[in-house]
Amino acid sequence: MLAIALVSILIATPEGTAPARSPRTADDVVAAMMSRDAERIAALRGYTAMRRYELENRGRHKRAEMLVKVTGHEDGSRTFETVSASGWGVVLKHVFPRLLDAEVESSRPDARDRSRVTPENYSFEMIGTEEVRDRPAYVMAIEPKTKNKFLMRGRIWVDVEDYAIVRIEGQPAKNPSFWTRSVHFTHEYQKYGAFWFPVRDVSVTDVLIVGTTEMRIEYFDYAFKSDR
Repeated sequence: MLAIALVSILIATPEGTAPARSPRTADDVVAAMMSRDAERIAALRGYTAMRRYELENRGRHKRAEMLVKVTGHEDGSRTFETVSASGWGVVLKHVFPRLLDAEVESSRPDARDRSRVTPENYSFEMIGTEEVRDRPAYVMAIEPKTKNKFLMRGRIWVDVEDYAIVRIEGQPAKNPSFWTRSVHFTHEYQKYGAFWFPVRDVSVTDVLIVGTTEMRIEYFDYAFKSDR
């Protein structure tokens, strides 16, 4: 498998909610994250968006692209509709379908808790603060508690005001396959109204024989429902 399942986390900040006192420990930040996540679950009723997947292997001069419409349902699950696809045949036939299947699997209610950034899945260590998209964010190292294929190890950036994850960077907790030497990915998030949605993912995979392959995903045209 040339790419791991890229699991997106949405954390909402209902309008009118005042930010809590600035926490100083990882436990404080994580507790605030979990509280805001509960608010998201209560507020978000579903959404639609577009995604553009691009996979490129420069060593082989190969490239593939796929445009997909994603529908997020009230229970947190996601479904996908492929709008168009072109390029490298083996990717269109094997890689892109497996990637979408993995996303569907990870978003199911019975599997979603296994992929979330929670105290049940990770240990957290506060590193400091940095600016992300001109907003201050806490930086924490996260370490998976199990080698779940949906988990990762690396760092997260958490918005100081909204306690939303605005950036994730790292590698999978479990190597996707024997043929994969390494995987490094970055997920970025942006605020739309009261919600934070993924806006860009980049994953670089080093695979035996095939070489280095880069996957880029762009997210756009969000429309969502809520009680407000």
